[in-house]
Amino acid sequence: MPKKVLKNISEIRRYFHTNKDPIYFVSATNFNLLGLDEWVMNFTYICYMDCFDGRHPNVFVPSEMPHDEFQSIEDINNYLLQHKEVIDLVKRRGGKPKFVFLMFDETTEKLVKELGGQLWFPKAKLRTKCDNKIETVRIGNKAGVPSVPNTLSVVKSYDHLQKICNKAGLGHDLVLQSAFGDSGHTTFFIKSEADFNKHKDEIVGEGEIKIMKRIDCRGAAIEACATSEGTIVGPLMTELVGFNELTPYRGGWCGNEIFSTAFPPKAREQARQLTFQFGEELRKSGYRGYFELDFLIDKKTDELWLGELNPRITGASSMTNHAAFAHADAPLFLFHLLEFAKKPFELDVEELNARWADPDMIDSWSQMVIKHTDDSVDRITHAPQSGIYKMLEDGRVVFDRFDYHRRAVGENEAFFLRISNVGDYRYEGADLGILVTRGRSMTKGFKLTDKSKKWIHGITSAYTAEPLPAAQPMEDPAFKIM
Repeated sequence: MPKKVLKNISEIRRYFHTNKDPIYFVSATNFNLLGLDEWVMNFTYICYMDCFDGRHPNVFVPSEMPHDEFQSIEDINNYLLQHKEVIDLVKRRGGKPKFVFLMFDETTEKLVKELGGQLWFPKAKLRTKCDNKIETVRIGNKAGVPSVPNTLSVVKSYDHLQKICNKAGLGHDLVLQSAFGDSGHTTFFIKSEADFNKHKDEIVGEGEIKIMKRIDCRGAAIEACATSEGTIVGPLMTELVGFNELTPYRGGWCGNEIFSTAFPPKAREQARQLTFQFGEELRKSGYRGYFELDFLIDKKTDELWLGELNPRITGASSMTNHAAFAHADAPLFLFHLLEFAKKPFELDVEELNARWADPDMIDSWSQMVIKHTDDSVDRITHAPQSGIYKMLEDGRVVFDRFDYHRRAVGENEAFFLRISNVGDYRYEGADLGILVTRGRSMTKGFKLTDKSKKWIHGITSAYTAEPLPAAQPMEDPAFKIM
């Protein structure tokens, strides 16, 4: 008997509201897919960190067990999947469990299989291939999505770099990126030999490097989902990058804004079209599901250039999946789940994309990812709890009430999701938490507003810490958890 075909958004929504098989999002926190459990029945978060102090009904945090030092978010997920309490939870709930992740590797795939589950993302091998910044350029070229003028080459020395750039006509004010990396960790701004020498060990011997002409640009992000019916495209968001109040990393991502007039109409339409083209090229390679593209918009010419591809959900996903269109139709990630559910569906992707491009489908929100920016290491003795905070008339920030819904935010309020908690190390680059507000966090000139700076100060001031004993050195983990 043929399966019933889902023929419209209403039927797709109903399908997930009556979902029977457990679906688990396994990650350090539930930040990336916050709120999705209210769209999908039997959706549970399995997390390493308890951001909500046990008060979120669909977050499961197992007790701490001895483990090797984590080197990546994949290590965290693999630890969770082998935890007895997690295994017991999955077995107790039964059904045919499905798993989604922010990051995973081939070990994760094996562990999911051992649990009798299915991993609802493309294979780790394919994701890794697409995630390579060098490969992204090549996919973009095939799709007709141009990158900033660049060349791809092994770099042996500064003199060698000069020769490469002379041949490619890139000039000598450059941005270099290695194949893998995030949030400014492997992006290097090179204008002189002194600049090169600062990062020499991270460039030489690292294989093929993306060497770009440096442009004066603004960062933009857009998320999409490659389905059997075509590529569904979300809204274009601004990016907060490199603000020293939020991150110690020059060029490091530290938040997003979503609002209907984020960029000129022509840029928004071009970004959506290029994202669609890129998604269609990904589909040809066998990739299915959620992905995100970073675009660079030249301030002088408004030219749009491909920055990088993230073949997964990202730190911007919580913005995309809470936008007005998501509440009117469905969150973008629901279409990812639908693709992997292998439930037959029909969808007019062209009509859906046109509707989601309507400015009325986008309301205004901002998120700021707050890191510890001082070059110091200590241990947290007090941390602000997750929930709704209020800014008083004198600019002070105070906790108002507990909530795990960001839409509960009113005027002069913000939702704070705590990442670092009491007992955690606070080191340069450590994620303290995410602050979500209505409206913009930046000015029209793309600088932090005074109000944003007050919010940041209010939250960071709520943390207290004690110095480490002299005999207790600590290496800061060089990987992101969101």
